[in-house]
Amino acid sequence: MLTNGRFVLVLVVLTAAGVLVARELAGQSRNSVQAPYFEVDPLWPKPLPNHWVLGSTIGVSVDERDHVWIIHRSSATLGNNEKGLELNPPTGECCAGAPPVLEFDPEGNLVGHWGGPGEGYEWPVSNHGITIDYKGNVWIGGNGDQDSQVLKFTKQGKFLLQVGKSAARKGPNNAQGQPTYVGGSNDQVSFGRVAKIFVDPAANEAYLADGYLNKRVAIIDADTGKLKRYWGAYGNKPDDANLGPYKPEAPPAQQFRNPVHCADLSRDGLVYVCDRQNNRLQVFTKDGKFVKEAFYAKNSLSEGAVWDVAFSKDPQQTYIFLADGRNMKIRVLRRDTLEELTSFGDGGRQPGQFYAVHSIAADSKGNLYTTETYEGKRVQKFTYKGLKTVSKKEQGTVWPR
Repeated sequence: MLTNGRFVLVLVVLTAAGVLVARELAGQSRNSVQAPYFEVDPLWPKPLPNHWVLGSTIGVSVDERDHVWIIHRSSATLGNNEKGLELNPPTGECCAGAPPVLEFDPEGNLVGHWGGPGEGYEWPVSNHGITIDYKGNVWIGGNGDQDSQVLKFTKQGKFLLQVGKSAARKGPNNAQGQPTYVGGSNDQVSFGRVAKIFVDPAANEAYLADGYLNKRVAIIDADTGKLKRYWGAYGNKPDDANLGPYKPEAPPAQQFRNPVHCADLSRDGLVYVCDRQNNRLQVFTKDGKFVKEAFYAKNSLSEGAVWDVAFSKDPQQTYIFLADGRNMKIRVLRRDTLEELTSFGDGGRQPGQFYAVHSIAADSKGNLYTTETYEGKRVQKFTYKGLKTVSKKEQGTVWPR
């Protein structure tokens, strides 16, 4: 029956005394749904030392101690009015870009920092994505023009491995004499602007979202870096041909568009690939067999709607949290059906709002952490509050109640 605008389920129960009793159970209205609920923590993280500020923040990962790691582009993405301490002469008492790799403890204290060019490896021109693997190693990609390598470090910043070579995708110079770069999605050695890495502990394999120039998922041995297999959209052999502008009304593209922005593995062995500008999430087996796909905000143009994913922390990983940077929100999906249940967030600069939410990760308690690129330049924490009845359409800004 319908009462006060909500649906109510009435159960008629036969009691032990043989008396019929009507028992009313409040149900969900057509506009609400049971889903994980979050509230932004406006006091996380704590202020950085040394007058440090963040640049465009384009990666987040959580390690086994629930330490939160981010990577950002620091001074390269700060205006002179943001980095006065770095200018010669300094123009004021504040500020300077923080080191590119930052580690926070669960309370939001900065407990580690490092990164940048060093001996023995080629730091990306434009770093992109950070992952802490099951051995405690730190993986970093890059989407600068010449970035065709991935790097692995210890948590202390000691260099361990470089896979691929910078500028491997170099093409002919343009009319101004500047180098150009071309896709090589069937290259066996180097990559094409890797957006994100995910490491499978069972097989010790690293899944590369490859990426901003190439159009593939590439899997390498996490110790040696040897390429083991790769595939394009629908499991097709990747093709670097220009697909032209995305058109919502067109049939689904048979190849990924740039960027291939994530390739994350669930516990049951499914690979979830963010085909960002095609506004779709594609699902594969570990060997690249296509399983299914779903589209989100299909009419989104420009940067696209499917940027990054994280899984819920229950054993079945029932839910996916999808970062949608074009529409400034987190979409909450059922992992089995890919159905969108609800969303939270909105465009803005206050806590709980987003300017181009870029990356997302979850800790062991189910809390979410997001980063923002472009002028967003921050990391935010969203505290998990359990399953609740929430708006099916969208929740907007989730401030603490």
